[in-house]
Amino acid sequence: MTAHDGTVLGDIRIEEADFPWLRGRFTARPGFEEVRPLFAHESALLDRIDEAEEEWEAAYEAIRRAVLLVAPEHPVAEFLLHIEGDQAWFRWSEQPFEDE
Repeated sequence: MTAHDGTVLGDIRIEEADFPWLRGRFTARPGFEEVRPLFAHESALLDRIDEAEEEWEAAYEAIRRAVLLVAPEHPVAEFLLHIEGDQAWFRWSEQPFEDE
């Protein structure tokens, strides 16, 4: 995961794949502290998404504006990434997700 300026904010070591989700251990790098509150806020809203869907969407858009998910070769086109402590789970696509 990087900031839009290319600064590496953290690494995810994938430990489990359950299509379409991947799960793994997250190792934060120093720059992650700047975006950690965004992930904490999103995580809290995710726990009650049924009653706070619009608020969660806005919180997740703040994450998307702040970070990129990078595959080994290049940033991915679309992703949904959650980070809690040293755990991360995400899905990604080379193409933008279709609206559901």
